[in-house]
Amino acid sequence: MLSGVLTALATPFTVDGSLDEKTLRRLVDRSIEGGVDGVVACGSTGEFAAMTGAERRHVVETVLDQTAGRVPVIAQTGAVSTREAVALSRHAEAAGATVLMVVTPYYEPLTLDETLRYLRTVADAVTIPIMLYNLPSATGVNLTPDVVGRLARDVENIRYIKDTSADMAQATQLIHNHGDVISTFVGWDSLLLMALAEGAAGVMAGTANVMPAQLVAIHRALAAGDLQSARKQWNHVYPLMDAIMSAPFIPAVKAALNAAGLPVGDPREPLRGLDQATTAKIADLVATLAGSAEHDPAASGRLDDRGTGAA
Repeated sequence: MLSGVLTALATPFTVDGSLDEKTLRRLVDRSIEGGVDGVVACGSTGEFAAMTGAERRHVVETVLDQTAGRVPVIAQTGAVSTREAVALSRHAEAAGATVLMVVTPYYEPLTLDETLRYLRTVADAVTIPIMLYNLPSATGVNLTPDVVGRLARDVENIRYIKDTSADMAQATQLIHNHGDVISTFVGWDSLLLMALAEGAAGVMAGTANVMPAQLVAIHRALAAGDLQSARKQWNHVYPLMDAIMSAPFIPAVKAALNAAGLPVGDPREPLRGLDQATTAKIADLVATLAGSAEHDPAASGRLDDRGTGAA
């Protein structure tokens, strides 16, 4: 069973815009060394929508190879067509993914019935567990708690949901009303403390690329029943968390990683990097958190990767 902090991996690109496999491997190691409970390949933070099918397959294979069984790997295999989603899902299952995360089509507006048919078809095409990916801001369809509960009861291998609605009331209903059939992961980073305290199975966070050990420490404090310690550590990371969440998210995560000495490059166009002032603000907060972590054993874990020789 998946639980805890899952890193929604960024996808590094070189200056010419091609995949940077070497840095991707370093990024996987960074999260695992920070203690995360799993990594996610080709999620939204990973810019899956800007990649070809061949690139998505390569990223999944690379992450699985570098992880080498140390933590579960969740592969996001949703697509704009059912045919492509099934093909990506079967590939990821054959490659060794632990769980498939499936976003619903995000271009042509679908009815709820069309959305559910798509999800059932993809789930029926594989045997490993499925994580629903509820992202209504991009897909135009909100998978409500009762719909999710019915779907999980009807389809045996639908076992998880990543809820990125930013609606904590909805996540709370999932946790309390349908926790017997589906495990909820909240996918809105700034709700991490609230979601874990409420009883979510875990969180999926793009910011875990940047501060994995710190987010893991918050989860472990809550798991031990130490809310006071969790809140103290949350207050410590919140300025950087807020700066990233307040900016365009993918460029902000990449700016933070670049500032930490991990050259993941810029987002793939048409996305652009952040403006100079926001980049500088995030870089300053990364440096502040890295400096304070050196003096705080509870927040141990290298935030600054400059000079490392990770493969």
